[in-house]
Amino acid sequence: MTNNNSMSLYLSSIKRRFQIEKDLAEKTFDQLDNDDLFWQFNEESNSIAIIIQHLWGNMLSRWTDFLTSDGEKPWRQRDAEFESVIQTKAQLLEKWSAGWKCLFDSFNLVVEEDLPKEILIRSEPHTVLDAINRQLVHVSYHVGQIVMLGKMRAGSNWKALTIPKAK
Repeated sequence: MTNNNSMSLYLSSIKRRFQIEKDLAEKTFDQLDNDDLFWQFNEESNSIAIIIQHLWGNMLSRWTDFLTSDGEKPWRQRDAEFESVIQTKAQLLEKWSAGWKCLFDSFNLVVEEDLPKEILIRSEPHTVLDAINRQLVHVSYHVGQIVMLGKMRAGSNWKALTIPKAK
């Protein structure tokens, strides 16, 4: 297997993994009502809505001009992502979709030759490959939180997102 073929497989695999994470979160949203999305375990914890706001801001910042500008944009207001700003499920899903559109539109422009190139995130150098891995880990971390909060809210009405217990 050639190096380029390996890198092409890598890009396909990562894109599929991003899609899987997106789908897991959306299957969670489908099981919840408006109130569930805004519920917080306590004042120090984030609601699903706040996590979505944060992921939206993070994706827009990281993936806008992904290969040509620092991934931490000057226009990003990270602290505001952790405040209750969004009020409805529809607004929430609009932000969710916008973040993912930005990610996938930019990701689809990445080619194998870009992977060893250096880009910046918060003025810290990363290879494109490392920046992509960093984003996948970040998204996965927060999708796990979304699923856990969803399970807490749905309780016995929760429908397994993958293989149900004892199946």
